Amino acid sequence: MGARVNMFGSPIAGKTWKHIIAANKALADSSLPAATQELVKIRASQINGCGGCLDMHTKDAAAAGETSTRLNLVAAWREATVFTEAERAALELAEQGTRIADAAGGVTDEAWANAAKYYDEEQLTALVSQIALINAFNRGNVIIQQPAGGYRPGQFA
Repeated sequence: MGARVNMFGSPIAGKTWKHIIAANKALADSSLPAATQELVKIRASQINGCGGCLDMHTKDAAAAGETSTRLNLVAAWREATVFTEAERAALELAEQGTRIADAAGGVTDEAWANAAKYYDEEQLTALVSQIALINAFNRGNVIIQQPAGGYRPGQFA
């Protein structure tokens, strides 16, 4: 099973995706905690059914020291006791930001206010950017049916 197109071999994809990849690398240097960034990427990827991104981000998170318990419970974060209140606020924002079409009003004021209790303006900016970027990656990978399973931690670092 292979992808419908080779995004790494296409000149137009190279011109386009290099900017999205660069933006994602800039977020790695933000003050938003790395664990929070990975949790958000994983949750959005679960919602969007992106195997390629789930493969990458679960493996990268594990390699960075994330526990299997937390990784296994991301999809059920509301019932799980292993996430901080700040992480829960970020996961709620990620869910609402990923499911925009499901809610007439988009992201609720309550979800935003809750996230703002734990993250400063710079971190909120990084969080919003991270949610938008992972959704872009998810959509690209789902459309081209990017296979999952062969990613090695740090492969694209």
